[in-house]
Amino acid sequence: MWHKGTLQVPVLLLVLGSLGATAQTVSSWRRVGGSAVDLDLAGPATGPVARVWFSANGGILYARTVSGRVFETADFETWTPVSAKVEPPSLDPASPVRTPEASAEILSSATNPNEMFGLGRQLYRSSDGGHSWANLTAYKSRSVIGGGMRSVAVSATDPNLIVVANDFGIWRSLDGGLSWSGLNQSLPNLPVQRILSTPNGATGTRATVDGLGVLELRPGGAVWQPVAAAPRDADLKAARFSAMLGTQVTAVAAAGDTVYAGSADGRIWVSRDGGLSFPTLPWSAGGRVERIAANSAQPFAALAVVNGNGARVLRTTNTGGFWDPLDANLPEARVHAIAADWAAGAVYVATDKGVFYGRTDLENASSTPVSWQNISGRLPAAPATDVTLDDAGVQLYAALEGYGVFAIAAPHRAHSIRIVNAADFSTRPASPGSLLSVEGGHVNSARGANLNYPILAASDGESQIQVPFEAVGPSVALALRTATGDVTLGLAVQPVSPAIMLTRDGAPVIYDADTQMPLDARNGARSGGRIVIVATGLGRVQPNWPTGVAAPLENPPAVIAPVKVFLNGTPLQVNSATLAPGYIGFYQIEAQLPTIANLGTAELHLSVDGQESNRIQVFLEP
Repeated sequence: MWHKGTLQVPVLLLVLGSLGATAQTVSSWRRVGGSAVDLDLAGPATGPVARVWFSANGGILYARTVSGRVFETADFETWTPVSAKVEPPSLDPASPVRTPEASAEILSSATNPNEMFGLGRQLYRSSDGGHSWANLTAYKSRSVIGGGMRSVAVSATDPNLIVVANDFGIWRSLDGGLSWSGLNQSLPNLPVQRILSTPNGATGTRATVDGLGVLELRPGGAVWQPVAAAPRDADLKAARFSAMLGTQVTAVAAAGDTVYAGSADGRIWVSRDGGLSFPTLPWSAGGRVERIAANSAQPFAALAVVNGNGARVLRTTNTGGFWDPLDANLPEARVHAIAADWAAGAVYVATDKGVFYGRTDLENASSTPVSWQNISGRLPAAPATDVTLDDAGVQLYAALEGYGVFAIAAPHRAHSIRIVNAADFSTRPASPGSLLSVEGGHVNSARGANLNYPILAASDGESQIQVPFEAVGPSVALALRTATGDVTLGLAVQPVSPAIMLTRDGAPVIYDADTQMPLDARNGARSGGRIVIVATGLGRVQPNWPTGVAAPLENPPAVIAPVKVFLNGTPLQVNSATLAPGYIGFYQIEAQLPTIANLGTAELHLSVDGQESNRIQVFLEP
């Protein structure tokens, strides 16, 4: 059983606290994972690094990425950008008696004239002029640190301290190459090209990363993991349209049968038959078309970002007949991506100078200029390579070159009222007893189908309400009385709609039942232990409990629907599923972990009466 003062109060504050009311609240940006990837190597990996070297006294390690940025570390944990120009020492090529690999690059050691290194698929060292070679990185047939060795450095003060850079980051050995560990956990060198999707219950945050393919970060995860993913429909269409139009198509967006296609040579075509044919006279955009966003509800409206000598942000309100510029006060810089909330008139662009936000009428031609605001705040000073909104339009995600993915409460929320699930900000249906967040409005009262929906917390930017236990679906017209007026929104309701609670940082709210400590990468769940999962949307309880009233501290009502917990697809023993004692709208599920479990990361989700929750990541210890 939870202790009210030690466990539930922090949980309540995490879920019901403000998302961050203003666009310029710098601290509201949160990092989505880090810049490292789990590739089953000697440690977390990252993008390719071109060169590593030590300072003259051996106290500082420098690294130059393939993009040309230089970082330094003195503690082998924290990397910081180098502002001054620092050049690595010159390396002399060596002439060995023989090479360990046919294409290996052979270099003389900078610290030992009798030593040389071979850089190929593996890292080799020779102390006899290349007569014999020791493979320092092989385990069976593969390299424990990945392949593509690019650079090696040996400390002048410790000949057993070897650092190597390769296609998967930077790796260190303290024992002359007998064992290796990664130095990539905080190295900002993850080349995210595109954010493919935001958490939607079935998957976590997904992104394409140069050289690493599609990666995913589950809620609760610390590092990215590779996933098998089918090619995006837009990429398949781009390849097909390139062949049709005889040029490189770089951007595709579709809204029903209307398809927009932009090219590397600065043209935009529009098809009205799903891409079967295109007009012979496209619009001349004046530069490479980087991205197009189309309005799924109103296909005549679309946005595009272009890099060239002309306008960089374009809007059409007549299906591509004319594109008008929206640059206004947007600083001069290359643009890479665009995202929009069409109903709210909100538009976001990713540029080399950060992420910018503006508002205008996106569906009707207007001469009103867009006033762009830089919302990058104290994010790292790096180009923004992508920007996107989640499915609910309440969270904004941005990719920064090298640093990975960040998220923030979308600044336009204050101008557009919408309802999302309070657990994971998804648009999943509501259920009796569940918690909802009303984004963009201070709600004074809520009523639907002759039932009052209690207001649990309210601020200018966000309010939380509970769905009555008596509510039935499949839909409810929910009338909201807000500080700025009355609004009625449609609300889908089904008997159960489970969702595991996430904190504002995207971490799942899950605890050790015995120690009451939160479970995360630093405090993993133990084999054979009991865990407590905090959720909402588990539906009605027995005995009946009044809506808007905190659950009793003793003998809380039990969930009526059958509750299952799965760990990597295997069902766990569920000890109990009840309302959370002392609180409103929260449920707690206690599950028993198996005595023998695979250590490391595992995927966990709920199934309640056949309805599945979002999937989270947990860490298992012996």
